[in-house]
Order: sequence, then C-alpha cells, then structure tokens
Amino acid sequence: MAGILDLLNSDLGKQIISGVSGSTGNDESKTSSVLTMALPVLMKSMERNASTAEGAEGLMGALNGKHDGSILDNLSGLFGGGVDDSVKQDGAGILSHILGNKQQGVEQVISQKSGLDAGSVGNILKIAAPILMGVLGKQKKEQNVSNSGDLTGLLGGLLGGNDTKNEQSFLEKILDADGDGSIIDDVAGMVLGGDKKSSNGGLGGLLGGLFGK
Repeated sequence: MAGILDLLNSDLGKQIISGVSGSTGNDESKTSSVLTMALPVLMKSMERNASTAEGAEGLMGALNGKHDGSILDNLSGLFGGGVDDSVKQDGAGILSHILGNKQQGVEQVISQKSGLDAGSVGNILKIAAPILMGVLGKQKKEQNVSNSGDLTGLLGGLLGGNDTKNEQSFLEKILDADGDGSIIDDVAGMVLGGDKKSSNGGLGGLLGGLFGK
C-alpha cells in the first residue's frame, strides 16, 4: 500500500495541494510543504488514538459515517468557489480531537519550518483534516477494515508504505523522542532547539532530513 506522502505526489494529491492552496490564498509550494509535514503527524496521532478501544471505536464510527471517502469524489466541487465553512468547522473539530492541547504546538513548529505564519498553517490543516479522513474512509472501504486491529494496520500502512520503513522509524523516534507518548513536545524541542534531547542520536538531523531542511 502506498504511504500518505505518496498520495501527495499523485494526481489526486496535486489536486488537493492546488485546491487547498487556492482556498487559503497561500503559495502552492509552501502549502505542499505544510501538508508534507502535517499529514504524517496527524496520521501518527490518529494511530496513537486508535490504539485504545475507545479511540478505535470513535475513529471507526467516523469512517463509517460522515468520513466514508465521498469527499474525494467531488474535489472540484469542494474547492470551487471557496471551501464551505462547514468543512472548515469539521476540520477544526477533527484537529482538536486528534491533537488536543498539542494543536498550537504543531501549528507553530510547522509554521517555523514552512515559512508560513501559524494562522495560515491552521487554515490549511482545517481543510486538509476532512480530506485526510476521507482518504482513510476510502481505504477502509477498499480493504474491508472492520475491526480495530485492522484499523491500526491501515494507519500504520499509510504511515509507512512499503518503501519507507526507515522513514517510519525516524518518524517514530522524532514524534516521541523520550517515549512518553507526547508527540509535539519532542518535535517542538528539536525544531526550536529548546530541548536537550535534540542533540541525542542525531534526531535533529533526522528531523531536518524528513522535513526537507
């Protein structure tokens, strides 16, 4: 199965990047770099959430209902004339649920790396989140995922793909350098240099490589 970053390089991904860029009034290459950084972080956070029975059940319910992949069937309608406020509100809800009190930290880190202000990053993520859920919903349908174990496998597959096992382990280390389950503290510490762990094991370098520093 192709990873989530392979999706961004596909025709569908280019349509998503172009649409999100136009809808938020941001440069297309910067929008692409925000999505390249943000999607793996969102996926990894979802994978963490789905590792509990309650989290998996909640995600499963969303993918069976509103986020069944149908959003991808009419992207030109989604982006034509500007993205509807209800989509952005949905995206804000998804981000709040997935990232909780780490959301601001994620937006600030990505803002620093992409050169866009945190508000613009937030706007991009609000539109990207429902699309990402749609991608998951579509994959879930195609693979007949019906239980939480399969769901975790689906998320892991989209994070890793078949050719990026090394990158996945880098991502794992980067997202939770001290193993405490707290993703963004570690990312922020490494990117912003406010954490001693940034020099351990070359993680700062890995982060630079992963995020195209």
